[in-house]
Amino acid sequence: MALKIGIVGLPNVGKSTLFNALTRTRKAEARNYPFCTIEPNVGTVQVPDERLAFLQKMTGTDIVIPAVVEFVDIAGLVAGASRGEGLGNRFLASIREMDALVHVVRCFEDADIHHTAGNIDALRDLQIVQTELLLADLESLRSQLERQKKRAKGFDKNALLSCALAERLMAHLNEGLPAHTLPIAEIEESTMKQFCLLTAKPVLYACNVAADELPVSEKNRHVAAIADYAKSHPPAEICPVSAQLEEELGSLSPDDAKNFLQDLGIADSGVSELIRRAYHLLDVASFFTAGVQEVRAWTFRRGMRAPACAGVIHGDFEKGFIKAEIVAYEDLKKFGSTAGAREAGRYRIEGKDYVFQDGDVAHFRFSQGHSA
Repeated sequence: MALKIGIVGLPNVGKSTLFNALTRTRKAEARNYPFCTIEPNVGTVQVPDERLAFLQKMTGTDIVIPAVVEFVDIAGLVAGASRGEGLGNRFLASIREMDALVHVVRCFEDADIHHTAGNIDALRDLQIVQTELLLADLESLRSQLERQKKRAKGFDKNALLSCALAERLMAHLNEGLPAHTLPIAEIEESTMKQFCLLTAKPVLYACNVAADELPVSEKNRHVAAIADYAKSHPPAEICPVSAQLEEELGSLSPDDAKNFLQDLGIADSGVSELIRRAYHLLDVASFFTAGVQEVRAWTFRRGMRAPACAGVIHGDFEKGFIKAEIVAYEDLKKFGSTAGAREAGRYRIEGKDYVFQDGDVAHFRFSQGHSA
């Protein structure tokens, strides 16, 4: 399941630095001038999951494969991007390909790093980006509505549905609300996807603070302003992070990085938390397969049933699905092994209607003599 998370924001807010920290590379050029990034940088990132360590210890395998997502460092935008200002058209086209967005907002003061507006105001910066996405969606909907109206004259049912949804969306967007907050019926879901709206994507706000402010980020006035805004416009998560600190940590060994964070009074990497939150922003979760050959986390969309989850591993598993042998991770950890969970009655046989849960450890049975 290839999932893409776009890193967006104004120029010089730390997007490329954060991308380098996330991917533990220096693929993205980070310079002190606008539009340093033009072509999007793409990196595959492992999703931190402490459950894998226990499963590895239990099975004794040397191979552990975590879930992954792709992060994409997208060119910064400026006011007027929806009209093509700066790299607006290229920026917006890149966003349309994303499944979710991490919106980086600059919350640190540094006179040596240029800001396109001349001063630091995190809430203003956030609203500039949101406004441009809303304006771009409104323009897109206007064009699509005109096309659908012509089809609707012939009483095309799909066109009539598209027109009705587009008109509701336009009214919603004109109130300053993103498309993903509009309640829609199940029958409208495919139409919503076809509109390819920028504000239909879930967003996480990454508040980029100075390294020395990370342990007490809640006292940063810019972070506080974003946190207050995120409670109701509409509700969204925020994640304080120091992109510069995280990029520097990438050059240290894991032990040295851990000691360095402890000296700063920080329990865990801000990037690790950001990856976990961004992963769940996609409305996905992980199930596991665990054996002597390997332990592996597999990504599935919440609500998926057993055959579809089997298909995440291989299409043949879904086609020939017979049953899934399931034990919840928490039960496995509590009883210490598959045998222990089985003896306690926590090892289950599930059929085609079973809806997978985060942390399920699965063994699939399917026809043609195969299993996984």
